[in-house]
Amino acid sequence: MKKYLFALFIMSLSTGANVFAKSIKVSSIVQLQEAIKQARGGDMITLANGVYTTTADIMVDRKGTAQQPITIGAESIGGVEITGTGGFNLANPATYIVIEGFKFTHSASRAKTANGTSFCRWTNNSFETPGDGENLTIAGSDHEVDYNSFLNKNAMGRFIAIRGSGNQIAERLWIHHNYFKDHKNQGGANGAEAFQFGLSGFSLSPSNSIVEYNLFEDCAGENELLSIKASAVTVRFNTIRNCPAQFTLRHGNKCQVYGNYFFNTPGLRFFGDDHAIFSNYFENCKPAITIGNGGAEVADGAPLTSHDRPDRVLVAFNTLVNNPQNIVMTPRSNGLGATYITVANNIIQGGGPAASITGPLTNPSWEGNILFKVNDAGNMPATAFKMIDPRLDKAKDGTYQLKTGSPAVNIASGNFPQVTVDMHGQQRRSPLDVGADEISKEKAPANVLQPGDVGSNTGKIFGKEEH
Repeated sequence: MKKYLFALFIMSLSTGANVFAKSIKVSSIVQLQEAIKQARGGDMITLANGVYTTTADIMVDRKGTAQQPITIGAESIGGVEITGTGGFNLANPATYIVIEGFKFTHSASRAKTANGTSFCRWTNNSFETPGDGENLTIAGSDHEVDYNSFLNKNAMGRFIAIRGSGNQIAERLWIHHNYFKDHKNQGGANGAEAFQFGLSGFSLSPSNSIVEYNLFEDCAGENELLSIKASAVTVRFNTIRNCPAQFTLRHGNKCQVYGNYFFNTPGLRFFGDDHAIFSNYFENCKPAITIGNGGAEVADGAPLTSHDRPDRVLVAFNTLVNNPQNIVMTPRSNGLGATYITVANNIIQGGGPAASITGPLTNPSWEGNILFKVNDAGNMPATAFKMIDPRLDKAKDGTYQLKTGSPAVNIASGNFPQVTVDMHGQQRRSPLDVGADEISKEKAPANVLQPGDVGSNTGKIFGKEEH
């Protein structure tokens, strides 16, 4: 018998099973906090359905492993509401912690991960936290935030705020399939973005993070919607609908923005250097794309809080349909404008002038664009476009896409190796099609998102997507 038990023990080690892991059911905040204090890798702590009022933060500083995370979850998704003055506070050295299935209605700025935490996950939660402040703050690195709903904010602060340590922004985050809905206008005050990724002091540090497959609807907190204040952030395959606030690359360099869908919103504005903006779809936006008119040059020593002059930014292979304003640069007193901006292989159909540039645009490159039924070319050089019908058809998802036989197929100008996918996430293969859509028979990994595709209302548990 002893040999048999020993063999079972050895087998459990070889298969990665944790013979000490426990499933723990609790029914009060006191019991929950005590279970967390004793938790070890592989434990699953479940809070019974009900409404619980906190008077202090629920502290989490335990360490799981990649194979054996510590899961703290609701009995059923949305079945546990946590209200009061405290929320989950993941503190150093919390590692491999999963927070799943809760409805948070406690005070704002109480759900957070601190510096020194890593590899934690917030999934399938609903945030509707009242008062000024953030619904969720992420400061540590390697965290995942997925399938959460951020709802009904009528106060200063953000749904999500990304921070860091010293001058280094949090790194290698994966933020996906979240639903951001209804952030009321805060009267023009600064500090009410739906999603703020960083601060000016972090802006020159690379994050190497991915923000993808998120849906933003009816978010009007301030003039900026998704504000990126960091470098090396990839923002892709998100849908922004009916948000009177602008997606802004505000500070930082070398971000990639592709495969996003913009409907009835002020579109995208950028400052900073060496961004790649491609394969995005803009419809009924005013404006669609704003080339920032620089107020200073950070590379020459200007403060990080400046509107850094855009340099060497690629704006290519986008589709713009029926936008009252298409590509613009707005005036700035003594503005520095932008330098070495490439505007190539975009389709602009309908709406106002193709380009309205008010400010210095030094050494730009314009090529391969297609215009159709715009008011006029505006400031786009005559050599930079063809005035032809690209033959766009309205697809089932409401977007206008290329159809077989379009004159935009296989005629893209130039060489742009960073443009690897179209607005559906399908691979682009040379010779490339002009605009955001590449005609392909491949399955489309990305499409326009609807509320049922994202957020805690999907009922998904432990999404299968890989970073």
